[in-house]
Amino acid sequence: MSRRLQLALNVNDIGEAVTFYSRLFGTEPAKVRPGYANFAIAEPPLKLVLLENPGQDGSLNHLGVEVPDTDTVEAEQARLAGTGLASVEERDTTCCYARQDKFWVQGAPDGESWEIYAVLADSQTFYAEGHGPECCGGTGQPGEPAVSHDATCC
Repeated sequence: MSRRLQLALNVNDIGEAVTFYSRLFGTEPAKVRPGYANFAIAEPPLKLVLLENPGQDGSLNHLGVEVPDTDTVEAEQARLAGTGLASVEERDTTCCYARQDKFWVQGAPDGESWEIYAVLADSQTFYAEGHGPECCGGTGQPGEPAVSHDATCC
């Protein structure tokens, strides 16, 4: 797998959103869980993530770049550090129904959250068992924008 852009959106109703985006991109979701769905869209290469957060009205949740493996995560983190961008590392963390190695880039001028990540395995839970949103940078609800990036509990 090559790199692909990830766009994570807050949606009011996951069912309505899945129906709309299935029609828009001509494909079914790769994964559907309560309050969550993701699409692995081949053309254009996009990982579209839908997070049910009623009241957020389709607003941006976060942005990301999915890469093929942990070596690429580490290479990208080193490359971005060389440009002066700070990052917060999370290794072997469970978030968004997947076990991941990733880091979050800090310092976007308008406050967007960017993650660079590799999926290691599927998960049946949104977070690591016994942990919550603090484990994948959230603020209280599955899919809320990253804030704390405290990977020590994952």
